[in-house]
Amino acid sequence: MTLPSTTLALSLREGGYAREPKPAVPASLAPYLELAEVALPAPAPGQVVIEVTRAPVNPSDLFFIQGVYGQPRTQGQAAGFEGVGRVIGGNGPLAEALTGRRVSFLGTGTGAWARHALADAALCIPLDDAVSDNDGAALIVNPLTAVALLDQVRESGSNAFVLTAAGSQLGRLMLELARETGLQAIAVIRRPDDAGDLRALGAAEVLVSSDAGFSAAAQAALKAHKPRRLLDAVGDQMAADLFFAMPPGARWVVYGKMSDEAPRLTQLGQLIFMGKQIEGFWLSRWLPAAAPERRLEVVRQVQGRFASGQWSTRVHAELSLEQALDGILPALADSAGKVMLCP
Repeated sequence: MTLPSTTLALSLREGGYAREPKPAVPASLAPYLELAEVALPAPAPGQVVIEVTRAPVNPSDLFFIQGVYGQPRTQGQAAGFEGVGRVIGGNGPLAEALTGRRVSFLGTGTGAWARHALADAALCIPLDDAVSDNDGAALIVNPLTAVALLDQVRESGSNAFVLTAAGSQLGRLMLELARETGLQAIAVIRRPDDAGDLRALGAAEVLVSSDAGFSAAAQAALKAHKPRRLLDAVGDQMAADLFFAMPPGARWVVYGKMSDEAPRLTQLGQLIFMGKQIEGFWLSRWLPAAAPERRLEVVRQVQGRFASGQWSTRVHAELSLEQALDGILPALADSAGKVMLCP
């Protein structure tokens, strides 16, 4: 099969990093992306070409396109960190073995917000027929992060943890996994609408940060459960206050920055005298550092959960590439469900 040399993509207008801070969600995508036919390089050894079926919009994607993520942009290349599609060719023995297979992939060669993408064959996950395209598209970033972060909770010496942004797709995955493994989650959300759902998913406590009694309820929950991990996707003053109210030895694990607010760290003495720590988690660093057998075990576990229906991806909107520039931000504002691009 002759591989395409160009493809339609949501292409990055700028390269490198931004020179100033950016909001968690931009006011418009137009300064950062354009719909264009872009070059698709020939696959290097170990790479495959994928005909993309679905690609989700994650919070990390919005940081990346604005130039404030942990890796530089390449001007003229497609955005999008992950997706699902069918391998149509590649370079090397593994690429040949994957040709014709439906796979979840990371956009390591080019981005996933395109009709075709280049990816490292070694990081592609061949999918069970029982895994839907929507689940396959979102099978890597959120689910692998959920498993890795709950590994940290189990290592903490406490079976309880605090989880901010608990109503998100990733938060819900962690709540279900925590329930199944006997961990107690103190779920923190901003909107009360999700409280009932999160309790049904197994949250031991649900705290609504917009409630007048939030501070007292949080103090009571922390005293009752004594959590040693704060898994935080928000990075605001509320998260900082929760961390400083937690017991000795607590760790604040920041895996996202959904808030534009810079928290004030008013009790830094706790890092000295109470053995507390603040650290970051990035899946791109965890994946290569994890033992190969652990990576394989996690991938099997995650795919098995989606194949059996234990986990599923809530999708709020499906947009073509032509609809995406105008449609992504309104769809994100309207729901906590995933926005899925359908190239």
